[in-house]
Amino acid sequence: MDRSTTTHPLAAHRPARRAAAPSRGPLRERAAEVLWANWTGTSTVPSRALYPHQWSWDSAFIAIGLRHLSPLRAQLELETLLSAQWGDGRVPHIVFNDAVPLDAYFPSPDFWRSATAGRAAGAPADVQTSGIVQPPVHALAAWLVHRADPGLSRARSFLARLRPRLTAWHRYLLDDRDAGGAGLAAVLHPWEQGMDNSPCWDGPLSRVEPADPGAFRRADLDHGAPEDRPTDTDYGRYVRLAVDYRDRGYADVRGSDVTGPPDAAGPGASRGAFRVEDPAFNALLIASEYALALIDAELDGPAARPSAHRARARTLTEALVARLWDPERELFLCRDLCSGELIGERGVTGLIPLVLPALPPGVAAALVRTARGPHFGLGGPARLVPSHDLTGAAFDPRRYWRGPAWFNTNWLLEKGLRLHGEQDLADGLRADMLDVAGASCFAEYVDPYTGEGCGARGFGWTAALTLDLLREGRDGLFEGAEGEGWGA
Repeated sequence: MDRSTTTHPLAAHRPARRAAAPSRGPLRERAAEVLWANWTGTSTVPSRALYPHQWSWDSAFIAIGLRHLSPLRAQLELETLLSAQWGDGRVPHIVFNDAVPLDAYFPSPDFWRSATAGRAAGAPADVQTSGIVQPPVHALAAWLVHRADPGLSRARSFLARLRPRLTAWHRYLLDDRDAGGAGLAAVLHPWEQGMDNSPCWDGPLSRVEPADPGAFRRADLDHGAPEDRPTDTDYGRYVRLAVDYRDRGYADVRGSDVTGPPDAAGPGASRGAFRVEDPAFNALLIASEYALALIDAELDGPAARPSAHRARARTLTEALVARLWDPERELFLCRDLCSGELIGERGVTGLIPLVLPALPPGVAAALVRTARGPHFGLGGPARLVPSHDLTGAAFDPRRYWRGPAWFNTNWLLEKGLRLHGEQDLADGLRADMLDVAGASCFAEYVDPYTGEGCGARGFGWTAALTLDLLREGRDGLFEGAEGEGWGA
């Protein structure tokens, strides 16, 4: 996309700017107000105050909801994000808005130095980004956006233009991020997995020496209560990992380079100190491989040979089960590639593979049992599925990703439950999500027991996924795709 363009395709369709606080009107109208208020002209911010730039997986989830308001705008959301893709294929987790002051968010563009530090990896010269990534929901979002208005999509060559970028994005993850050498993508920073402050990261992070607190200022505390946010120590570790990755030119650690725990001595000691195979990150990569198979079928027609993406999705599902499934806990766990061991903490990340169609039936049934059991409380004491084990020592119902419930993970679980025939459970979760979204003014995250809102209000993906649940509450992710379903 030409970033010098001053008039975009939605200029004639955008309503007047509305206040960020939603009204007391019908839920759909209130959710739409949030998205219009967070719209910048080419993309949607998660939150005007707390997150004033474009975030990668946020935009994917937002596009899924935007397709019900404006398929054109949903397409533009993804096009804007992918126009900032790096030459090596990575999609950065933040695309910065130059109009936002540097001190409005940390880490800011001058911290990441993408155009200089990322030059060898092909960082774009005309836009500032971060150098890390987020979960690959984008091909799935692109397919769902196409489905919302296939005629418009075909007229704009939406899928044809995005397919090479999405393919390069997946190739980067499958090749450059195969740090364990077993086929799964690894994350090199907690921010990449998306569930930033999860107790699942406590063990790997304990190896990382925190950055000097005087070397950075936490802008997030200007907009959120300290008791709801990561601790200063954890934040210092996040900064240290990001600095080390930046200072080595955003070079990745491949499977052939992994020889054991990182050396704790000498300069750059935390290089590779965080290398984790995460079940949710890889499940979303697999889901997007299925989406790319459907995109191939749409673009290449029925006479084309079968897409390699569908076969790869099945192979990756097998690797996910072999590497990360714990039959005793009946949950997928994260694997610490420095120690080689599974991490025993029970996080919602371990339930997300329920969205995959080729899971062994016994594994899918066990995941449903775990979701309904004491650790996650689905259909029982928890209104929404928490981000962490309700019975765990680290559980906190309000602190960022250490227990609160999030709408994107619950949306994924709702879809996974439907996929595996748990319609009643899915209906109950959908109803609770809609109730909590409205009552919390579309909060960033909520107390899983009470539904009380935490973090930002008028949050982008909460409003967007509310729209999706209102419109397609009983749909699966791939139903109606010209006769092809998830597992076809």
